[in-house]
Formats: sequence, C-alpha cells, structure tokens
Amino acid sequence: MSSHLIAFLPELVLLVGALALFGLTLGSSARQAKIASLATAAVFIAAVLFSFNEKADLFAGAYRVDGFSQLLKLVVGLGYFFVLFLGRDLDDIRADIRAEYYLFLSLGLCGLTFLFSSIELITIIVSLELSSFPLYLMVAMRRERDGQRVQMESAIKYMMFGIAANGIMFFGLSYLFGLTGSTSLPVMFTRLQPFLTPGHISPLAVVGLALSLAGLLYKMAIFPFHFWTPDVYQGASNETAGLVASLPKLGAVAVLTRFVGLASPTDPVIPTLLAILATASMCYGNLVALVQTDVKRLLGFSGIAHAGYALVGFVALNNAGYAAALFYISGYVLMVLAAFLVISRVSADGTNVSLSDLAGLHKRSPLLAFTLGVAVFALAGIPPFVGFMAKFGLLNAALAKGWLWLVVVTVINSAIAIYYYLKIVKEAYFTDAADRPAIVTDFATRFACIALLLAITALGVVPGRLMELIASSLSTVEVALK
Repeated sequence: MSSHLIAFLPELVLLVGALALFGLTLGSSARQAKIASLATAAVFIAAVLFSFNEKADLFAGAYRVDGFSQLLKLVVGLGYFFVLFLGRDLDDIRADIRAEYYLFLSLGLCGLTFLFSSIELITIIVSLELSSFPLYLMVAMRRERDGQRVQMESAIKYMMFGIAANGIMFFGLSYLFGLTGSTSLPVMFTRLQPFLTPGHISPLAVVGLALSLAGLLYKMAIFPFHFWTPDVYQGASNETAGLVASLPKLGAVAVLTRFVGLASPTDPVIPTLLAILATASMCYGNLVALVQTDVKRLLGFSGIAHAGYALVGFVALNNAGYAAALFYISGYVLMVLAAFLVISRVSADGTNVSLSDLAGLHKRSPLLAFTLGVAVFALAGIPPFVGFMAKFGLLNAALAKGWLWLVVVTVINSAIAIYYYLKIVKEAYFTDAADRPAIVTDFATRFACIALLLAITALGVVPGRLMELIASSLSTVEVALK
C-alpha cells in the first residue's frame, strides 16, 4: 500500500462513512445510522493508530500529515466516539431527521480532521466551512416545545455570527496574501517577518493578522467573538451543545498553533494581542457565569473563560506554551463531555437543565453525581484532576516568558470560577431531592462515565505521557515549518 494512501487513510474512512450515512438517510432508521456512526468512529480510530507514524505532504503541499495532526485526529476520534454516547436515542431531535443528524455529525468531523493537516489558506478555509455548516444545521434540528422555536433563533445566531467572523477572517487573509504573495502558511510567515520586526512594524500586517485570527477565535468563543456561545448552548439539544462545546475548540486551537507557531519568538505584536484577548475572555466569562441558573448557559460562559485560559499558553511563543495549550484543550474536551453526558441523562425528555434540577442527584444516581462532581472540580482546576495540571502548565509557560500580570489575572479568574462550580456540587450533593425520581443508567452510560472519569483522573495524576506525545508532535511541526 502506498505511503501516501496510508497517511490519508483516516480521512478516507470518514469520507466513506459519510457516504454510507448519506445512503442510510434515504430510507433507513436512525438506529442503523447510529450503528454506522459508531462503526465509522471505531474504524477511524484504528486507521489513525495504523498510520500514526506516517509523514507526508499531499495535494501539492497544501495538506501535511505529521505527528501533530495524527495525535489530534486520535483525540477527535475518541471525542467523536463519546459524543455518540451523549445522544443515546436522540430524543430531543425530530424523529424524521435523526438519521440526517448522524450524517451532519460525520461531515463536521470530516472538516475538523482536514483542519488538523491543512497548512494552506484555501485548504484551511474549506475545512473551516465544512466543520461549521453541519453544526449550524444540527442546532436547528432540535424539536419544538410548546410552539416555541428557540432552536431556530440559536441556529440563526450561530450561523450569522459564524459567517460574519469568517468574512472578517477572509478579509484579513487577503491583506496577508497581498503582502506576501502566497497562500502557503510556511512561505507566508517567512515573508511576513520583515513587516513584524520591532521598529519596522507594518500597520497593514498587524491589521491583517488580527482580522485573520477572527475565524479561529470565533470557534474558540474568545471575547469579543463570544456572543453566540450561551444562546447556542441553551437553544441546541443537549447532545449538540456537548459537541459544539468540545471538539470544534480542539480544531481551532490546532490551527492557531500552526499560525502562531510560525511567528518569530521575538514578535511583540501577536503575544500582546493574545494576552489582551485572553484577559477579556477570562474576566467576562467567569463574571457572567456567576449569575446563571441554566446549566448549559453556565457552561457556555464558562467555555468563554476556558478559551481565554487556553490562549495563555500561546503568549509564550514556544513549544512549551503550545504543548500546554493543546494539553489543556484536550483535557477540556474530556471535562465538558463528562458534564454534558450527565446533563443529557438528568434531562429525561431533552429539556434544558437548571441548577435546581440537579437537586439530590447523589441519591437519584450516585454515578452521575460523582461524574458531574469530578467534571466541575476538574474544570475549576482542583487537583488531582487534569484541569489542575493543565492550568499549571499554562501558567508555567507564561511565567517563564515574563507574563507575570497575565498569570496573576488567570489565578484570580480561576478562584472566581470555583464559586459557580461549587454551586453545581451544592445542588447535586447538599440539596434534598424532594419528589424527583431516580435516574436509571444503562450500560452505555455507565461505560462512558467510567471511561471519562478514568481519563480525567489519569491525565491529572500522570500527565507526562500525553505531554511528551504533544511535545514530540510539535517538534515535527517546528522542523517542517521553520
């Protein structure tokens, strides 16, 4: 088998799976579509492992398969597998379009997978669009309740803000293309360095870079591209909100790593811009989350803050910072999936869950209560869970480069966040269940809970192996692009 074919094998698996799902939407049931999706996820993970050590430049250098992209494909494959557990039978999706839901899910994952290997602007743009548009449709597929169509409002906001952010991004990229004459990231950033040297900074280059980051910052829900986040989380079905909250952020951080990783370590513009955005996101997200009562909306504002935390690693402009950011966002995917898994099981008919709905959860379902507790403690950065080690890595990378004020702001915001996370724990463990019924968990739910608990704890206790893999994968990026 050709080495290029082996390198592209995971993408081929997803494309074949999407084609099979398209055929199933023509007449098969949602159950068959889910089985096909689970099979696609399993074969995709196997294909990534089979091709893990492959390195290749494909499609005239626009698509690069390396250790960095393969590691992220493995993480997103595992995330895809767990997202399928969130929906169970998709009770909150209209019955006549549940098979289509799985098709759009697979297409969105295709876009994310392509994004990890894209090193050329047009390829990145196509991948971003392919990962975004299925999500817009999936938000709108939630069934109506009491004649209200809140999901449509959320989908429209998501789409309009997304299109606007992408338009701004394309406008900025046109500036960079005009300055450099290339759409290849390695060539573009090499030619861009003279415009970003201290004392000779080009305003056009600064504006172009700032606008170009808009699409990625939108996917991460970074302030001021955050406005869609709480409304989409609240209006989307529980399983869709869990997807939106997790995997797309991994794709955005991956592309941001390729962008920022090409900058000069002495560049004063990019780290300053990222530090300001990180501060605004952390402060805004945490302060507004303090007063939320809808759990999904609370997690939406929390997600804005966590996106700000992830940016802290990027201000270091070195592999230690990038590795810390990637480790953080990988851990965040696990933490938020665990939280949304509990939300989807507490909500029997797919309705949104308020804090009061979690009352007495430790008696109604001890496993779900424990999973939720571990998830929110990890999100708060409490040891021994992955959130603590991930934040420690971010702070260490930023402090090593002299960003003391940013470290102080991050620590203060982490302390603020503990308050609203403890509100969730208080409801689950210290409030009476009253007449709320017990929650019966099936085997799939128990399996997903235990797997997520083990992963969140293991990465907090022994994070070294994953950190080494991320650092090793980043070294291949550095050798390839610099």
